[in-house]
Amino acid sequence: MWRRTFSSSSTHALKEKKWDALVIGGGHNGLTAAAYLARSGLSVAVLERRHLIGGAAVTEELIPGFKFSRCSYLQSLLRPSVISTYNLFALCYHRLIVRSELELARHGLKLLRRSPSSFTPCLDGRYLLLGPAKELNYSEISKFSKRDADTYPRYENQLENFCKFMDPLLDSSAPETLQGNPSFSSRMKNKLHKSDFWAQCLRRAVSLGQKDMVDFMDLLLSPASKVLDNWFEGDVLKATLATDAVIGTTGSVHTPGSGYVLLHHVMGETDGERGVWSYVEGGMGSVSLAIGDAAREAGATIVTDAEVSQLIIEGSGTINGVLLADGTQVHSSVVLSNATPYKTFMELVPDSVLPDDFRRAIKYSDYSSATTKINLAVDQLPQFKCCKMNHPDAGPQHVGTIHIGSESMEEIDSACQDSVNGCPSRRPVIEMTIPSVLDKTISPPGKHVINLFIQYTPYKPSDGSWEDPEYRESFAQRCFTLIDEYAPGFSSSIVGYDMLTPPDLERVIGLTGGNIFHGAMGLDSLFLMRPVKKWSNYRTPLQGLYLCGSGAHPGGGVMGASGRNAAQVVIQDIKSL
Repeated sequence: MWRRTFSSSSTHALKEKKWDALVIGGGHNGLTAAAYLARSGLSVAVLERRHLIGGAAVTEELIPGFKFSRCSYLQSLLRPSVISTYNLFALCYHRLIVRSELELARHGLKLLRRSPSSFTPCLDGRYLLLGPAKELNYSEISKFSKRDADTYPRYENQLENFCKFMDPLLDSSAPETLQGNPSFSSRMKNKLHKSDFWAQCLRRAVSLGQKDMVDFMDLLLSPASKVLDNWFEGDVLKATLATDAVIGTTGSVHTPGSGYVLLHHVMGETDGERGVWSYVEGGMGSVSLAIGDAAREAGATIVTDAEVSQLIIEGSGTINGVLLADGTQVHSSVVLSNATPYKTFMELVPDSVLPDDFRRAIKYSDYSSATTKINLAVDQLPQFKCCKMNHPDAGPQHVGTIHIGSESMEEIDSACQDSVNGCPSRRPVIEMTIPSVLDKTISPPGKHVINLFIQYTPYKPSDGSWEDPEYRESFAQRCFTLIDEYAPGFSSSIVGYDMLTPPDLERVIGLTGGNIFHGAMGLDSLFLMRPVKKWSNYRTPLQGLYLCGSGAHPGGGVMGASGRNAAQVVIQDIKSL
């Protein structure tokens, strides 16, 4: 490991006791759940398939001297309740609040705030910079449209109000109806919880007002293109904002409901400032390592190279532990799965023990992906010709997310249609980030790490195969050539690269279908319908089995909310026994 590592406890030691809880998968949500459970006094073991923890939030030195955030690459969505250096835990069960400190900064987490946060170069020589500074935004947007510059603060303010409305939904379990035969006490507590939940929602809706509630519903249900067309007139601004609505999805800016994904990506914050994304010093693996350190400090055991091959289930449908790939049995009456819903129920659980309707719903959920990640080592910064500068030092154009190939929403839609027709985009939509501009720990002096988040790339292209080295190289060169149009000479600066197509994301990271959210984030797959109807509160049809990953409410991204909320439910269930 590149910075600090977890010594892998022997799998032999795992079977010497019956654990209070096991967590399948050492991704950030699994580690968050383990930290909460351990803080509550439970004995917890995290079982990670790979040689390092983090899941999609990992840092790997794949080219000597260059440390890549191999999958996820920016931080903002991590919930304040999880990241706070003052108070990580606020375990709320109705009116009971249990507080503990994890102090993630003490465990090595350092956020590097980006300003400006966005740069969109244009082939006609113009460019658009955006960021937290209102003066910069006004000046930059005015170059394209004075009307849009005046409108933009109101747009940001409305999204911020919508995010505040959504916050309580993210930080609590969904108000699900209890399944099975719960006790009278459990039924009453559930009814009180649901009544309180919906009463709070009603109060927030009244506070928001009817006009904003209608606008909120319009945002949730409409295509992002419609939302942005109603606000703005400038193509470059609309395209820059629209990329947030399609990132990680297979949909277009014209897909109904894509407005919600736009909102999902501005829900986060850095140091209390809404919508501000940051780099993490040492790469995204530092997030996972900090949470993992806190979990271990609380008493959790974390074991790497410990692949779970099957859940151990008693005849009554009750969990009794897991079977590892090496044949080791690890026993516990409580198992939390940080794997995708598909992996959990279709691969780790025998067919016969799940209700047919539940199994079908999981099997036919949308796990499709059109995302490819390329991590590059380069020997110089890209020189964008629209900036009319030619020097090796980093400028404001290098700090934030650089939008390549998306000067209009029509370009984004055209790239999407290529994928719909079965082929990788002829002109891909590329989000480029250069974290080494702010983080001096991840590359040699004078050289840089570049992340390319690319759309659209089908899981099974109709014109070739991702298993064909020549096909892979051809697509990579297509991306590099497109960047050359904006930054001549970029291709010649590449020292080496790592490429993860949708099948690679599935094989290496464990993301079913390559979907970075553990399942689509459409309106039919959120809140009370995530992962499927009737099972949105982290519990499952198997007694003792819980979901704690991004496939559960509130969904994908490096949030920690699913892990935190799931742990709360587990602790509540254990206390009620």
